[in-house]
Amino acid sequence: MSDIPADGIPAATLVIFRRGPGGAPPELLMVTRANFMKFAAGAAVFPGGRVDQADRDLAERQNGIENTDEAAHRIAAIRETLEETGLAVGLVGDIDAERAAEARRILHERDALAPVLEMMDWSLDLEAIVPFARWFPKNERLPRVFDTRFYLADLGTGAVDIAVDATENTHLFWITARDALAAADRGEISVIFPTRRNLERLAQFDDFDAALTDCAAHPPRTIIPFFEEHDGEGWICIPDDAGYPVTRERLQGLSRG
Repeated sequence: MSDIPADGIPAATLVIFRRGPGGAPPELLMVTRANFMKFAAGAAVFPGGRVDQADRDLAERQNGIENTDEAAHRIAAIRETLEETGLAVGLVGDIDAERAAEARRILHERDALAPVLEMMDWSLDLEAIVPFARWFPKNERLPRVFDTRFYLADLGTGAVDIAVDATENTHLFWITARDALAAADRGEISVIFPTRRNLERLAQFDDFDAALTDCAAHPPRTIIPFFEEHDGEGWICIPDDAGYPVTRERLQGLSRG
């Protein structure tokens, strides 16, 4: 992830896998954004948000980390996931549902992950957060442009407690990538262009190991969507060689966030 754009709001998103029941496809954790949010209002997305200075400060204090910018993005993904869902992913220590809830309370009070680590006696496991993709919809027509790095994490069991934060989001739900796409087609959920493309890619994986294999085959590079016209219609497109099974969508009726 060395091709860093010169502008855009740095952000990180975490796609959390859990095993589906009875060998079914893995389920992913999604959140529904509140309607008042400036970005992706009302849309179903993966947990995440912008990278804060506190994330960068914590990254600087990690031993053996060469790329502190990358570490800061992974820390942001961990922090936002704990804040939005209550899941302690990418963290090591004495962790159960009760302690995760306490960590979330501390995070809400202190607005940084470092105090959580100190007070809970936890440490970071940044290797548990696997780079998957990077999207930067750089366009003058979009007022808020996020340069978002997408990561994967494997929760394993489905026996976990989650709770919506009731601020930026209104709903949390586990769903397979295929079912999420079907729900979007039926109008039951709204997904923006990057989320749909990532769901289509994620729908190819029967388990987390398959996702890791795909990540190795398609190392993340910055995807900047572009516009084309075909047969008098406008389309928004992405490169054909980035690992995505669908690489374009009609502009008419498109939700870009």
